[in-house]
Amino acid sequence: MNAEKQNILDQVRDTLVDLFELEPAEIVPEARLYEDLDIDSIDAVDLLVDLKKSINVEISPSQFKQVRTIQDVVDVLAELPAKA
Repeated sequence: MNAEKQNILDQVRDTLVDLFELEPAEIVPEARLYEDLDIDSIDAVDLLVDLKKSINVEISPSQFKQVRTIQDVVDVLAELPAKA
């Protein structure tokens, strides 16, 4: 994993720990949001809103709808340009 993706993973992990009181060790790239981390659709919206602020990217719900794992979240965020 490159440094940019590692930074995004760290930010996603911090956000999930803060928002949902998950254990950092649970938040690994292959962890599935819904099945493994018990994130429901409302939680996913909260996660999306928080990540938009903390990572400073513009992401739409439709872009986020396809994510299933932590790695998917990292990959989607890494592809987005930073907001000006």
